[in-house]
Amino acid sequence: MALKTFVKISTVNNLSDARYCAGMYVNLMGFNLEEGNKDYLSPEKYKEMTDWLSGLEYVGEFEASHPDAILETAKTYEGLSYLQITEELHIPMLLNSSFNLILKQEINDVNILQHLLAKAPSLKENNVILLLESDSLDLKDEVKDLIKAIAEKCKVLLGFGLDADNISSLLEELPIEGIALKGGDEIKPGFKDFDELADILEVLEEED
Repeated sequence: MALKTFVKISTVNNLSDARYCAGMYVNLMGFNLEEGNKDYLSPEKYKEMTDWLSGLEYVGEFEASHPDAILETAKTYEGLSYLQITEELHIPMLLNSSFNLILKQEINDVNILQHLLAKAPSLKENNVILLLESDSLDLKDEVKDLIKAIAEKCKVLLGFGLDADNISSLLEELPIEGIALKGGDEIKPGFKDFDELADILEVLEEED
């Protein structure tokens, strides 16, 4: 079994999410490694979880840490393939590391998309994947047109505006590399309501 597109799961903080998503053959699984963040995962819990998993790659997710601190932290998490950051200025300081890079950007208005369109060729040149998230924008035509233009110039993971009803049409309409979904908190250990995440992944399952 496989999924119809490249899928990253972000902020995984429990074994229920991790095992379910691995079983659904997602490509990347992200863990927040920044102490103080509500989704922070300690090296011990990371190892405990990843010891159960196979067949996918791991992303260390950071919001505000300096690159030196990011690289130091990453040493204590065995098996990371990617680092996810939010600051464009940090890219040059991490390019020569052994990690692939994902730049996560929060899109509050179309001006940010215009800025990213100008930056996209540089991201492609440096093999940086662009992850777009938003709590405020809808996937209206203007927004989709800009995302399409960006995705034609660099690899884009779309992380907002997705649901089980529109995911198939969006993948046909936009030349994106894939999508990004978020894990969530367990109701209690071992019990999890997957809701939209599971609905979307089930739509993306390839039929044998």
